[in-house]
Amino acid sequence: MSTQTSSRPVGVDELKRAWDAVNAGEFRAGAGAGTGKGPRGRGAAAAGDWSPAAGEHTIAVFGCAGSVGASTFALAAGLAAAAPVRVIECCSVTASGLAAASTAELGLHPTDWRQGKRDHVLLERASEVLAGVDEIPLPIDAENETQLTILDVGWEAGQLLATDCWLAEAVRTADQIVLVTTATVPGMRRASVALELLANHWQPEQIALAVRGPRRKKWPRGLEHAGGPAVRRVLVADRCVEIPEDRELAVNGLDSRPAPAPLISAARQLLEPAHLLTDTSESA
Repeated sequence: MSTQTSSRPVGVDELKRAWDAVNAGEFRAGAGAGTGKGPRGRGAAAAGDWSPAAGEHTIAVFGCAGSVGASTFALAAGLAAAAPVRVIECCSVTASGLAAASTAELGLHPTDWRQGKRDHVLLERASEVLAGVDEIPLPIDAENETQLTILDVGWEAGQLLATDCWLAEAVRTADQIVLVTTATVPGMRRASVALELLANHWQPEQIALAVRGPRRKKWPRGLEHAGGPAVRRVLVADRCVEIPEDRELAVNGLDSRPAPAPLISAARQLLEPAHLLTDTSESA
């Protein structure tokens, strides 16, 4: 005996309500669905507030463009720093640069962060596709009184600062900002734009530049000037570190193999003034 499913006309008002619900994230699959925790839809994360715990230091790492090595540098800073330290990768799961960087996976935290360990560094990365900055889940509360939290921002600076969300506020109150770029004319131009955007929120000594490419003395003629006054001020003030190219890292990306020693050394130069270093780190 067959069973027929009857259909009924759907009014325009009902379709509109359904579309509004989809836009609000009420039909979004993921943690919290059907658990009584409520939807985690678009804009829900922005409604919450997060601030570092007492004694928790924060460093925000921006990539001035895609694939410049921001996540790589964020991990290197964590490896060079003293425990306890964690790196929070704030981009969508589809853009993760740390997916293969853990040496031990710790599983999915109830707050939707996927956790892993790399030596003394706790890695936390998104477990879902994020359509915007305002969808990033709130960070897990720090378990230690003295904690270094490195925010691998993963979003363009202008987009982030124009969005009302916990990450924008966390970046505005960070102890240090690191911009990662490449030793190319486009890389310097993008760094200049980011520096100008960030100059309204931080003192110059709080912003540093990490440049991937040849040593500064081997930069092509005119490269420093391509970044304009903003980049030149950083260079003159010696707030720039050099990240030598590593062919193996460029081909394979971040994985469980030891990070190159020059990369750890570059991160150490930025952490040393803040006394966040440890005596042990990975070596090549």
